[in-house]
Amino acid sequence: MEGKNTVNEKITKLTSKLNLKPGAPKELLKKIELELGISLPLQYVEFMRRSNGAEGDVGNSYLTLWPVEEIIPLNKAYAVEEFAPGLLLIGSDGGDIAYAFDTRLKSMPIVKVPFIGMDLREVKLCGATLIEFLENLYDQTE
Repeated sequence: MEGKNTVNEKITKLTSKLNLKPGAPKELLKKIELELGISLPLQYVEFMRRSNGAEGDVGNSYLTLWPVEEIIPLNKAYAVEEFAPGLLLIGSDGGDIAYAFDTRLKSMPIVKVPFIGMDLREVKLCGATLIEFLENLYDQTE
């Protein structure tokens, strides 16, 4: 397992071109976790403590991570429980792809799913962790 400094350095490098926002207070993150009934992955929580939402380029890819207080309302607005139960949308590619935690799995990997035609059969793995997700976005050539 990588040390915390190494993880933070990798995340900082991979997100260097994102427009960052003020961090989310620990209390807000705990409140969201209580409302959702889950513990969010540690790398994600630590990133959101530094920047509550972010938007911009990760390598050749575009990424929008929603502020934590928008996650529950946006998941309701996109009817995720109806169309893709078990996913928790956390952002998008700025277009037609949503990024989500797959809460059906204990490890809660980050997956992608189309906004239009959202269906669990369309889920594709993007990364087991936030770092792996960001690395995969960074290296994406499409």
